[in-house]
This record gives sequence, C-alpha cells and structure tokens, in this order.
Amino acid sequence: MPRSSSLRFRVALAFAVFGALLSILLSTGLYLTAHELGHRLMDETLRAELEDSVERHARDSIFVPPNTVSIKGFILAGTEPGHFAPPVEIGKLPPGNYSISIGEIDYRVLIADRNGFRYFMMFDTNSQHEREAKFFRFLFYFALLMTAVSAGGGFWLAARIITPVSRLAEEVGKAEPGDTNLSLKKMARNDEVGELARAFDRYLRRMEEFIERENYFTADVSHELRTPISIVLGTVELLETDETLSIKQRERIERIRRASKDMSDLSVALLMLARERLPTSDEESCNVGDVVRACVEKHRHLIGDRPINLEVEVVGDLHLNVERPLLEIVIGNLLRNALFNTQAGSISLILDAERLVLKDTGFGMTEEVLARVFERHFKGASSAGAGVGLSLVRRICDRYGWAISLDSQEGQGTTAELRFLQSTRVTPRS
Repeated sequence: MPRSSSLRFRVALAFAVFGALLSILLSTGLYLTAHELGHRLMDETLRAELEDSVERHARDSIFVPPNTVSIKGFILAGTEPGHFAPPVEIGKLPPGNYSISIGEIDYRVLIADRNGFRYFMMFDTNSQHEREAKFFRFLFYFALLMTAVSAGGGFWLAARIITPVSRLAEEVGKAEPGDTNLSLKKMARNDEVGELARAFDRYLRRMEEFIERENYFTADVSHELRTPISIVLGTVELLETDETLSIKQRERIERIRRASKDMSDLSVALLMLARERLPTSDEESCNVGDVVRACVEKHRHLIGDRPINLEVEVVGDLHLNVERPLLEIVIGNLLRNALFNTQAGSISLILDAERLVLKDTGFGMTEEVLARVFERHFKGASSAGAGVGLSLVRRICDRYGWAISLDSQEGQGTTAELRFLQSTRVTPRS
C-alpha cells in the first residue's frame, strides 16, 4: 500500500475525488431530469385522458371514467352518480396539477373545469417511484464504479508521471559525501523533470566545489592552529623547569598552559564537529564518570578563594560511544558557567545511568535570558564570554541526540540536566 503522504497517493486521491464529484453531479442531474420527465409524462397522460373523457362525456352525456390500472377519473356535478365523486382530499382543490398522498398511495392529480363540470384525474405514482428507485440504485453503483475507475486510473497515471521523479530521487539518494562521479545529465530530458535534473546537477557541482574549499580550509586551519599551540605548550614546559621563577611567574605560566591546552582541545572538538557523523563511525567507548571527575579537577582552580562546595556523585558505570573531547566540552562548559555565576554556596554534579544533573546556588537567570541562552553569541548580563559556549553545547547534543534542559530562577541558582540517548550508551567490556 502506498504511503498516505506520497505524491502518487495524493494524485490518485485527487483523481478519485474528482471522479466521485463528477459522477455524483452527473448522477444527480440524471436523476432529477428523470424525475422531472416522469412528472411531465404523467401530466401529459392525465391531460390526454381528461380530454378524451370530456369529449366522450359531451357526446354521450354519460361520464365514463378511464379504465386503467394507474389512472382514475372523477367528476364533480350534482347530476352525476355519487360513485363518480372525487375523494374528499381533492374534492375542494381548485384546478391545477398536484402531488397528493391518499392513504399509503401517492398520486399525481389533474383538476380542470370543462363545459360546466369539474373533472379529476388521478395517476397512481407507486410504479413510477419504484422505477425511480431502481434508477437511483443504478446511478449509485455507477458513481461507485466511476470513483473506483478514477482512483485506479489515477494510480496508473500517477505511476507514469511520478516514475521520472522517483528515478531522479533515487539517483540523488545514492549521493554520498565526497562522491564526484554522480551526474544527472543522463536524465536531463526536455521537460520539467529534465530541468529539475539539470538544476540538481548544477547544485551538486557547486557542492563539490564548496566541500573541496571546506576541506582545504579545515586542513589549513588545523595545521596553522596546532603548530603555534604546540610551540606555546613546548615553551611552557621549558619554562616550568626553570627553578628561578617566582610563585607569581609560575601561576602565570600555569594560566598560559591551561589556556593553550583549552585552545588545543577546542580546536580538535570544532574539527570533529565539522566532520559528518556517520552511523558506522568508529567511536570509542568513553567512561562518563571519568570525564566528569577530570573536568571537575580541571576547573577546580576557578573557585579561588570563594566559599564554594564542589561535589561529585557518580552512581553506576555509564559508558557512551562518543568522542571524549566533545563530551569534555559539554561538561566543562556547564561546569564553567556554574562556577562563573556562583559567588558562594554549592555546586553538585550527579551522574546516573541515564543523565547528568548539575545544580548550583548562583545568580540564576531571568525568563528572558533562559529563553535565549542557547542562541549563538547571546550573552547574559553577568556573562563575560563570547556567547558561544552553550550554543556549542547544544550543537554537540544535537549531534548525538542528547536532550539538554536548563531550569533557573533569578537569585535561586540553575539546574542543568543532560539526558543521554539510549543508542549512544554501551555496556563496558569486562
């Protein structure tokens, strides 16, 4: 069965609806026409019988009613026998044509004045109604047949129309990143599908050029960033071996080392994000508890002299298929935000088998700031960064399908919850 959202199904449905509406309109018109013609034929028959009865009555001076199964005749006159008197339902009606029910029988009635007499002609319409009912059933089945034929024709016609589009979609669906052999020119006919194929082919060529430029850019940036960072880190290591340095100098060198290491890790993470994550990627299992503890120790120096109690609680042994530098960026950014926004109180990290919860008792956020906190380059009133930390966290979470949420009230702290996707969790090897 075709999908209800497929183009073929919608074309067939349109044909079916069109066929149904057309057959209903046609059937309704035929039925009403047949009904009107039936009434006219009965009226003409009654008029002919009336004229014949009036002529014989005038010639023989005796009223002889029509002697048929469907037609009855009556006359209203004091000199005529009583059994020719009309039924009381029509006896007082003025001249004209009427549709009247007497008992359980429907009649078509003609009343006319001739030669000082009032004549009544009645036509039993039950047989006519039965014929109309049969004709209505015929039209009903005709409408169903037309709807079915329209739907079938729609499916057949849609298949012929959609086939080139389906082939084009199939060819485009075969495209893989870096595939330079795909060409749609073979499908470029002189019609709308051919124009679409040519447009896709031009787009693919532009994408190939774009990917090539991006590859050169990331390779150059990676080399040009890593080289000076490596030089800085090497120089820092040499300076740390100098025993003549004062405590202040060693603290400054330590800050340079941490900043250089952060820049190196961030560069690696950004390059990882620039690459497409395929379902078959060979990501190594990462112990989330170890990453949490390492991030806490890495950022503990940010507490300084502030009275902050930093606690870590790891429940269970959670492993994920994820690049460790990206997970470190997520946890590190959340922890760094908590440390920057807490002057005194507590910060806790709780990790279980499904999620990581980070709570702080810091400044908190207003509803307006909370609504925009994941936007790129958005900075709150108390933020000193460039506004890319949490937007980067959101990008990494989107990459792995994790759900991240923030709950905060101004002056009462913030709670960040990171819920890990089931498909990224793995069972650690024994």
